[in-house]
Amino acid sequence: QVQLVESGGGLVQAGGSLRLSCVASGRTFSNSAMGWFRQAPGKERDFVATISWSGGILYYADSVKGRFTISRDNAKNMVYLQMNSAKPEDTAVYYCASSRRGTSSRGESYDYWGQGTQVTVSS
Repeated sequence: QVQLVESGGGLVQAGGSLRLSCVASGRTFSNSAMGWFRQAPGKERDFVATISWSGGILYYADSVKGRFTISRDNAKNMVYLQMNSAKPEDTAVYYCASSRRGTSSRGESYDYWGQGTQVTVSS
């Protein structure tokens, strides 16, 4: 069992930065790939970024590539999403998730999800 808790969301102006954090409980964290997803009001959940258990494999959605950076600290059971050059279209609830199947952009590949943290980017 893995429990995930996100934090760091809030209001940021367009062009600004925000760092989201996700702390995981459970012994399998270091063996799990981690991902960030987001869901805007009235829209489906979208993939944002994923990172392998070692941190050596990273994938990003085209919409955030070059602006967002995913990272992890296995010693602290933490995964992060650094958001730079934020845009109003980044406004959404952001979720972290863990997967025992490796990195994936598909939500169905993830076993555990956090409750989400709201990010609002004002224009």
